[in-house]
Amino acid sequence: MAIRAYIEPAAFDPETITLMSEAFTAAVKELQDRGQPQIVLEVIAERIIVAVRTGERDPVSLRAAALAGLPREED
Repeated sequence: MAIRAYIEPAAFDPETITLMSEAFTAAVKELQDRGQPQIVLEVIAERIIVAVRTGERDPVSLRAAALAGLPREED
């Protein structure tokens, strides 16, 4: 699933969507083995969108914002 499903058409420029997609894919991949329900994917997407709207553009920081507070297995 791509973050584009959660973004309003023309809400962001193509470069920003690329950054958001990278962060979303990385966040979902980190949680993928846990069989996350759709609502978790929606939360991840919304957190990325909010972070971008507040000015964040670093994919690593966007991923971290998306995963903040979600339970994850430690390596």
